[in-house]
Amino acid sequence: MKAWARLLGIAALTASVAACGSSSELRPLTVVGWGGSSQDAHRKAYWTSFSRTTGISLREDSWRGGVGVIRTKVVGGDASWDIVQVETEDLILGCEEGLFQRLDWAALGGRDVFLPAAVHDCGVGAMLWSYVIGYDGDRISGPGPQSWADFWDIKRFPGKRGMRKTPKYSLEFALMADGVPADQVYPTLRTPEGIDRAFRKLDEIKPNVVWWSSISQVPDLLGSREVVMSVTSPGRLIVANRTEGRNFKLDWHGNIYAVDYWVILANSPRKAEAAQLLRYMTRPENQMRLASHIPTGLTNVEANRRVDAKLKLDTPSDPANMADALELDANFWVEYGDQLTQRFNAWVAR
Repeated sequence: MKAWARLLGIAALTASVAACGSSSELRPLTVVGWGGSSQDAHRKAYWTSFSRTTGISLREDSWRGGVGVIRTKVVGGDASWDIVQVETEDLILGCEEGLFQRLDWAALGGRDVFLPAAVHDCGVGAMLWSYVIGYDGDRISGPGPQSWADFWDIKRFPGKRGMRKTPKYSLEFALMADGVPADQVYPTLRTPEGIDRAFRKLDEIKPNVVWWSSISQVPDLLGSREVVMSVTSPGRLIVANRTEGRNFKLDWHGNIYAVDYWVILANSPRKAEAAQLLRYMTRPENQMRLASHIPTGLTNVEANRRVDAKLKLDTPSDPANMADALELDANFWVEYGDQLTQRFNAWVAR
């Protein structure tokens, strides 16, 4: 009996050590972004120098969003991710469900050192970004599209359109294309008639849409001439112009802007190192480096003040780009996202 008990104890200890080693000792700190040129920029601005400076090894992964993915990991016991870049509504839902760790804001320098929109109990702003109209300047000569009504105008601007396969953004853009002012988009969408109106407008453009699921697809869709214009974030196309000699252009009228956030997953086995990386990525001198690698709005107040004015061009940090912009209403999508996604998916499938 003593020998049997000793064997059971050794087996339990071995299992415990193996589990500990696999989750916290052997696996590197893992950070998850959106892939493509955005992730390249984070690597160049933060991750390579962080590992070199601290000696902490770092592994990357990428994803396409959706709080359900994180819910499955955390609830299911998959501890393979530590820090994830999330959209606003995923932040809100995940924090409410306890999927993310609440942040130590004193360690990050305090809430006041960030733009108000970049501060949340469970997340700190990674970047301020917009969805705009991007188009191929080699295929559209002269004045390009200057509104979402132009985006819908297939006769004036022939060719396929790229749109993200989601009701979020698509419904807002449809209403603006139908003449709804930016400040009336969400009040309109909060009515059954407004939702029907948005879907009717989407009906008009549906035969000419190429749906994409990852923003990293947009430069390829434009570059291959599969689409002539697309919903896009500006930085991807500007990087393609720099590195591939493209002639992609942007129109900021009626852009939708929002903040992406860094979060630490509640089941991360490397919370201390994850918090250290968050501090590193949100320091003003490091955020300023990010702006040199990809055009994006910065969330640290001091970084915004000190960054070269040229690096604010083609970003939401330039006030000239935000004259008729629409702030994404994340609370609307938390409230209505599930039912609108079901309707949208059924509509796309028809």
